[in-house]
Amino acid sequence: MKSSRLFLGFLVFFALATATAAAPSYRILHTWTLGGDGGWDYLKVDPEARRLYIARATRVMVVDADSGKPVGEIADTPGVHGVALVPEIGKGFASNGREDTVSVFDLKTLKTLSKIKVGKRPDAIWYDSATKRVFTFNAGSQDSTAIDAQKGEVVGTIPLGGKPEFAQSDGKGTVFVNLEDKNQLFALDANKLTVTQRWPLTGCEEPSGLAIDTKKRRLFVGCGNKVMPVVDADSGKILATIPIADGVDATAFDEETGLAFASCGEGVLTVAHEDSPGKFSVTNIPTQRGARTMALDSKTHNVYTVTAKFGQAPAPTADNPHPRPPVLPDSFIVLMLGQ
Repeated sequence: MKSSRLFLGFLVFFALATATAAAPSYRILHTWTLGGDGGWDYLKVDPEARRLYIARATRVMVVDADSGKPVGEIADTPGVHGVALVPEIGKGFASNGREDTVSVFDLKTLKTLSKIKVGKRPDAIWYDSATKRVFTFNAGSQDSTAIDAQKGEVVGTIPLGGKPEFAQSDGKGTVFVNLEDKNQLFALDANKLTVTQRWPLTGCEEPSGLAIDTKKRRLFVGCGNKVMPVVDADSGKILATIPIADGVDATAFDEETGLAFASCGEGVLTVAHEDSPGKFSVTNIPTQRGARTMALDSKTHNVYTVTAKFGQAPAPTADNPHPRPPVLPDSFIVLMLGQ
């Protein structure tokens, strides 16, 4: 009888654990008001140093990842889009879209050590640990620049033939990048600096965010038409399609919890869990309008996203048919979400 009760207790525990995993209870834990002028782009968490890096137009804001208190900033980064961190050599790299450069900075002091000339309008930036190279993905020249992280020197360029968005790597020498204007996903050889695979993203429009599950070798692509395809990283086959909210710009995958995330500008964080092979349950967590980029803290499993209050958008022009509304003064905030 005792063994039956123990077995029944185990079943109840298993059911509760499964339900918790399948229906993540993410919510806003903290809201930090940072203020300051300018728009923003990618976020990056240093889980060990407990720092959050936020690209802010002409500089990178650095805040404590637990308290939200400002730590400092990386100055003189015109049109900065993102940051790549290389803790083993104590350096970081920031992509400066309006200067066609990468700033190399000291992770402790945040002081700029040098600048490296790269392709035109570098956007996303990624460090590949397998090759010890930093890659910029250049929207203007439609290519990728590879940099030796230790030497701070350009080692080559990979023509892409389209506008690259975000990137990921598998830790084995392959870097993946999606092409926003081609609705395609490319696999790159990070050693030979060549394109090895070109996969169409059928049913996906304007892919932006990209995340990877390195264990199961799957990629999560955030698409502008409110879907997140799950793509086999070896064959390019679309294994499943997850519905998400509107205005996605970033995706993330938590290797420990198995949760996939998509931050969407309409004011929603979509969280997906694979309940059975190829079958995902989805939860939409309210954030705030404009919260379209994010970063996942692999240590705490918290998610950070940023946004602000907006004014009236200017009238469209031939050069800028879809102008963004201005950010209202001192309204910029960071939202920390967790369970």
